[in-house]
Amino acid sequence: MDLDRIDLAVVRELQTDGRLAYETLARRVGLSRPATRARVQRLLDSGAVRVVAVVHPEVRGLTASAHLSVGTDGPAEAVAHRIAAMPQAPFVSLTAGRHAVMAELRTEGFDALDRAIARVRALPGVRALDPLIGTRHLKDPYLLTRSPTAGDLDDTDRRILAELEQDGRLPFADLAERVGLSPGATRSRTLRLLDGGVVKVLALVRPEVLGLGYLCGFALRLTGEREPVAAELSGWDRVSFLSACLGRAELVGTVSAESLGAVRTTLDAMRALAGVREVESWVHLELVKERYDPGAPPPGPRA
Repeated sequence: MDLDRIDLAVVRELQTDGRLAYETLARRVGLSRPATRARVQRLLDSGAVRVVAVVHPEVRGLTASAHLSVGTDGPAEAVAHRIAAMPQAPFVSLTAGRHAVMAELRTEGFDALDRAIARVRALPGVRALDPLIGTRHLKDPYLLTRSPTAGDLDDTDRRILAELEQDGRLPFADLAERVGLSPGATRSRTLRLLDGGVVKVLALVRPEVLGLGYLCGFALRLTGEREPVAAELSGWDRVSFLSACLGRAELVGTVSAESLGAVRTTLDAMRALAGVREVESWVHLELVKERYDPGAPPPGPRA
């Protein structure tokens, strides 16, 4: 789907706040409210954009994470799909680089993470496995990097989250009817969940739709303190994801760029940073699974 300048402006606003009111969105992109509503509906109907609620992993007890570099015996695609079948794996990709498959695991604590890593290691076709254990997410396109502060959730809160996972732009009146509250009470609860970092409503967009079809992963080995390098990289537009980790590297992340030349330039800029000793990189060839909104139907594989 080809997006014009206004489509891109609409998408970027919804990536920041998926529940942005049509009146506010219209004012920001310079269209009338009906024209803006029609644009949003066209984007949603095309399948290029989905507006969903992504619940913070800690709310579901998912406090441990790891990035896995997987070497395979024979074709990698079957291995990638075996990993993707695991509920603990929200992200799996076929890659070009030293390893054929990259994956992310999120689990309820480190004991469960250890078991999940062992399960991946035992899968048919897995020859080698090199995990990086996540210690802190520093930049994430889907989640707030701070821990939730909304307190304990009750059954009504959970029903609200489940409905928003299906449709992030569900009107408060419709949401209220489904959860059995008044519109005012529903709005108040939803805003508490949003403001407390329990959930983030945003547009999920295929990178190629935004002209950012080149995804490159990287792992950085550092010579000194992590924080100055992490703070610098977190501010780069092309660095879409960044996490502190333990293992063969101190930082792991993703570059989203408009061309391979832009990827190369970004990696070279990393190499030039004070404190960076080594940059390991790999190109994502095909995203087999990317599902951080488990309440929604899983998307099919895409390049």
